[in-house]
Amino acid sequence: MTDSFTALTESKSSGASAVFDKLLDSLKASKDYHRLFDATLMRRKQQLGLPLLRPTSLDDVPTDKRTDFEKTYVEAAREVGQLFLDAGQIANAWLYFRTIRESEPVAKALAAMPSRREPGDETEELIQVALFEGANPTKGVEWMLKTHGTCSTITSLEQQMARLPADDRKRCAAILVKHLYTDLTESVSADVQRRMALAPPADSLHEAIAGRDWLFQEGNYHIDVSHLNAVVRFARFLDKSSPELKLAIELSEYGSHLDPQFQYPGDPPFAEFYPAHRHFFLALSGEKVDEALAYFKEQLNAELDDADKQLIAYVLVDLASRIGRWDDAVQLAEQHLLNLEDSSSFSFSELCRDAGRMDVLQRVAQSKNDLVTFTAALLS
Repeated sequence: MTDSFTALTESKSSGASAVFDKLLDSLKASKDYHRLFDATLMRRKQQLGLPLLRPTSLDDVPTDKRTDFEKTYVEAAREVGQLFLDAGQIANAWLYFRTIRESEPVAKALAAMPSRREPGDETEELIQVALFEGANPTKGVEWMLKTHGTCSTITSLEQQMARLPADDRKRCAAILVKHLYTDLTESVSADVQRRMALAPPADSLHEAIAGRDWLFQEGNYHIDVSHLNAVVRFARFLDKSSPELKLAIELSEYGSHLDPQFQYPGDPPFAEFYPAHRHFFLALSGEKVDEALAYFKEQLNAELDDADKQLIAYVLVDLASRIGRWDDAVQLAEQHLLNLEDSSSFSFSELCRDAGRMDVLQRVAQSKNDLVTFTAALLS
């Protein structure tokens, strides 16, 4: 260490550039990557004639030099982040890539890691980065299931779902649907074998419960019913291309057979929790679409509470949009959701755009005396 300080001191006679060359080489050799980041920015500040004592701070960078310094900042963060990735230090790498909003290198590194891990501090650190900080939520859910079990994973995902991008929500929901479906099918099949030793193995949950209402007698169930409730609710994040949608239909079918005390009601229009979800999933898969829309429209027309009516309409519009029933979606939204304009959940303007119904948006904008939206619709 003393030799390093001596080398830096001796190199000063050759100028600041030589000192920084020596400093950066020393930090790379010792794999002191955090200080390498600081030193890289310090070098650029020296070149720009700026104070050196706070190398990573932007506060002392004047406006005319900020773009130059920020470019170096991003490049240094990218370099140091990659060095940490190469060293297998995911959390340290994430610190830098997250700062410059480049999550892909860390997401790829996490995706390449085995899904099966032993519990421990390192695994907890990876779950923190992957799931709770959003670097690769899918991988985080896989690790949580392996190391914490279904209950903790559901609880954690409940907290994170709203923050995740739509694709991540779909992938995380798919993992849990598949996981719970496998566990439930095995449990039901084992129950059938206990009671009917000669029964042939079932190929699906649907087949395992078909014609066997006695499986549910006296309040019998085969999996934690709160887990089933949560996973079926998560399954609404699936889309019609998801292979797990078929599994979600069967999970809701199983739930519909449970004793009423275990069919916990949901928010409208899912008060009849499992039957309503089965309608939703079937329609999403392209089956019994008119029947499902009629089921939810009946609830919409019967609902007296304004807030619940809007909630039902939102679900209906979402479902109609996702299955390509655009005219239904626009009509329902015009009737019930014009006052709901939230970029994070719903936009009537965007719905009209996606549906190719800018004529409707023009009409609504004119009725509201909204010249700006009318012009946008007119010229789009």
